Amino acid sequence: MKKTRIAVLVSGGGTNLQALLDAQHSGKLPHGEIVAVISSQIDAYALDRAAKAGVPGYAVSRKELGSQEAFEAGISRLLAQYRVELVILAGFMSILSENFTRQWPHRILNVHPALIPSFCGKGMYGLHVHEAALRKGVKVTGATVHFVNEIPDGGEILLQKAVEVLPGDTPELLQQRVMEQAEWQLLPQAAELVSAQIVKDKEDPHD
Repeated sequence: MKKTRIAVLVSGGGTNLQALLDAQHSGKLPHGEIVAVISSQIDAYALDRAAKAGVPGYAVSRKELGSQEAFEAGISRLLAQYRVELVILAGFMSILSENFTRQWPHRILNVHPALIPSFCGKGMYGLHVHEAALRKGVKVTGATVHFVNEIPDGGEILLQKAVEVLPGDTPELLQQRVMEQAEWQLLPQAAELVSAQIVKDKEDPHD
């Protein structure tokens, strides 16, 4: 069986990347194969994780390249080089332009650490999301995997999982629980769902 060729885009520690690599290793991603990891930060620990797993890793720095166009062109070159069919944003801290996302309809996945439409959109990333949830006093939060379009966190929702907010939670504690109970489970599941569909479409394009 031909597997769906996946590139994972990262910016930091790469815990969501690790969840994907672990899923692939344990057979939970039978229809997908991670063929490249691309980081927006040169010193991202996620690149070490890729190297340990034997996956080619690259840094494409917007700061060094000087513009969004050059940055996205650098990413696009690598995606073409590795014949990538599915792009997964795993803690990727750069917003991609409409020009870029339009070329990948229903082929870019992102995980967001809240139940969209709550606590999402511009400026809502990392700890900011959990700080906002705690400020609001919600009793339940969670994570969402969605397709990426030109609107930040605005694409079609694929999977969601709720996580309880506990008394005494700090943003850091809540972030860790949401990652463990939701993000690290949902992202591999979504990757397999979409990968399986891509494989099916290739095998029977008229279906």
